Parts: sequence; structure tokens; C-alpha cells
Amino acid sequence: MKWFSFSGGLALSYIFVYLLPTLHKQQTDIQEPYRRFTMESEVYFMGLVGVVLFVGIQIIIHKNYISQTSTFWSVIVFYALYNALVSYSVLSFEVSIVQALFYCVAIGPHFVAVAHDMWREFPVEYNKYGRYILAVGIMVGWMVALTTELTPLFKSIVFALVSGAMIYTVFKHELPSEKETHFPTFLISVLVYSAITMSLKYFFEW
Repeated sequence: MKWFSFSGGLALSYIFVYLLPTLHKQQTDIQEPYRRFTMESEVYFMGLVGVVLFVGIQIIIHKNYISQTSTFWSVIVFYALYNALVSYSVLSFEVSIVQALFYCVAIGPHFVAVAHDMWREFPVEYNKYGRYILAVGIMVGWMVALTTELTPLFKSIVFALVSGAMIYTVFKHELPSEKETHFPTFLISVLVYSAITMSLKYFFEW
């Protein structure tokens, strides 16, 4: 379980060192004419909406079970869209190539963890179709981020929705249980990634 302990540590560090501070920055950077309507909580509320939507859609999919195949296609389309939105959120803001690569170090294991859950639930379908569809979702989000310029407010809303879904996914699926956690690996992952991220933010004003 060292791999999942390492992956979980990276994801947790990403949430607290990058994701939550960025949500705060998105809230404070809301510009006119929208600023006059803000209450310093709208972006966070959209993050909450992201959690509710993510949980609700999964419940709807699994409660309306018809067959293994239909459930697989519903889940894979949902997660492909999720991957696309995560990829878009990471790359749509004005970050350097080095920054994007560094943030992808944390996002990469998150994608792997999502794919692993899919493989455990639908091993045959995942090996035949699922892995390619999830990869296409990532590429689509990347291409949209590079070729489409959306308004800052809309990008903030998308980022908040995805952040909520990601926070839920990390705590629900990516962090191993206490019995399965290799704590030294988990702790090293958290400390190293957090230290590097905060150092780069301090020295290069990321």
C-alpha cells in the first residue's frame, strides 16, 4: 500500500497547499461589475455545489442500475468529463510550463487512483474501452484550456466546482484506510511536496 499512501499524501498536500489557497484567490480576485454582489463566499459555495453534484450523479447512476454495461458507460462518461474539467482547471490559468508540470505531479496520481477504481469495478470494460476514454477526457480538457479563452469569472466557477469534486474524491477514494496506510511513506509525501510547493511559491511568487 506504499503507492496509495504516496499518492494520497500528494493529493492531500495539493488540496491544502494549492487548491484551497487558489479558491481564496479566485474569490478575492472577482472583478467589477460582479464584485458589488459578492459576499466573500460564492466561490466556496460553488465548491460545495461541486461536491453535491459529484455525489448526487454517482448515486443516480448506481441506483438506476440496468446492467453492468449500461452502468459502465454512464460512469465512464461521467469520469471522462471529470478528467477533462480537472485538466482544464489546471492548465486554463496563466501558469508557466514549469508550474503546470509541477502541479501535474499531484494530479497524475489522482487520475491513476480514479482509473484504478474504475478498473476494480469494471475490469473487462475498463481494459477494453475505459482507459482510452479517460485518457481522451484528459486530452480534451488540455486542448480546450490551450485554445479557448473564457471569462475569469466562468473559469473561477469551473475551478470551484472541480475543486469540490476533487476534494470529495481524494478523501473518499484516494486516502487509504488507517489499517492500509504506510504512514512513513504518506508523511514523507506530504512533507516533501508541501515544502517544495511553498518554497517555489515564496521564491518565484507563484
